[in-house]
Amino acid sequence: MQQWTRAELDSSIAFWLAHGLDKEHGGIYTCLTREGNVFSTDKSVWMQGRAAWTFAYMCHVYGTRPEWLAASRSCLDFLEAHCVNHEAGGRLYFTVTADGRPLRQRRYCFSEAFYTIGNAEYYGLTGEPEYLERARRAYQLVYDLNHGAPDPAGMGPKTIPTTRSGRALADPMIFLNVTNIMLRVDPERSERYERYAAESAGDIIQYHYKPDLGCTLESVGPDGEFQSEFTAGRMVNPGHDIECSWFLLDEANRTGDTTLHAQAADIFNLAIEAGWDREYGGLLYFLDCQGLPPEAYEHDMKLWWPHNEILIASLMLYRDTREERYLEWFRKTLDYCKTYFADPAYGEWFGYLRRDGKPTEPPCKGSTFKGPFHVPRSLIMVDRLLAGLLAE
Repeated sequence: MQQWTRAELDSSIAFWLAHGLDKEHGGIYTCLTREGNVFSTDKSVWMQGRAAWTFAYMCHVYGTRPEWLAASRSCLDFLEAHCVNHEAGGRLYFTVTADGRPLRQRRYCFSEAFYTIGNAEYYGLTGEPEYLERARRAYQLVYDLNHGAPDPAGMGPKTIPTTRSGRALADPMIFLNVTNIMLRVDPERSERYERYAAESAGDIIQYHYKPDLGCTLESVGPDGEFQSEFTAGRMVNPGHDIECSWFLLDEANRTGDTTLHAQAADIFNLAIEAGWDREYGGLLYFLDCQGLPPEAYEHDMKLWWPHNEILIASLMLYRDTREERYLEWFRKTLDYCKTYFADPAYGEWFGYLRRDGKPTEPPCKGSTFKGPFHVPRSLIMVDRLLAGLLAE
């Protein structure tokens, strides 16, 4: 298992270094065909930050290599030069052109979150203070926006707030993971980060975790109300829940909170039992918690990243509990990934499969949302978890 994991990690990183890096303008292209050809030169701002984090984290774990460090720096330089909307309080765009002209601004603050982790990880590696200052500024901006601060970009809420408002699971869960990275690289502000981490974990458990419904909801009312009368209020994303579970496991293990650990395990258990496709294998993308038709067309597809999250969360749970069911989920998911997602012919993983496991046609290795992040992150973490278990 560990040998295969390391080989896949090498394949993934090599694929993105060979095909994704933009040697003319800097940064990284992520819309790549199976073979690695660029099919759109528009650049994902999320992926500039995420790729910067990945390549810097590779250096943190395995030792600095010039090509990894240079790739991280290229993405950060491109972000700083082209992706920050200085006229809108330092908010970041969502997509830009190949040479960095702005295309889209979105209300969500995930571009800022991934900018934060890229700069933070690079600072942790190099100690260059300007990257820490960038990370700190963006981190606080995300916190403020998540807690009701006016959006300097002037983007309103998704729905008319006098008609409907609520909470989205993605906000506290992504911020919890970002906070965990800030805690590691910026201990000087650990008191603030610990407070924010506790808030984020508390929001997930208080508002979104619904053991009485047997799920964790993506969207709830302002006070955690179950909004059963429309599809978004019933939506469950099992992969999100499983990713959320290991973010919570990290927090529980750091703080010694056994109650939170048990809740994180329950979030995993509920999500994988409901989401695993008993006919074809793999994890379904969306579910309706009442068994009604999901609105999203892609609800029964199999996407790469939820399976990456299962690998991480199941192995973490096995490490912590030694319950064989978690090792079985790890093995079952690993076998599925080997069979359907991995591509020995060209490297990296397919991003989008139909329910039966066949890649969408024509197949792709990257998109606005898929770049060098979920696959390498999971393989790095699995490699480290396996190493720890084998050393015992």
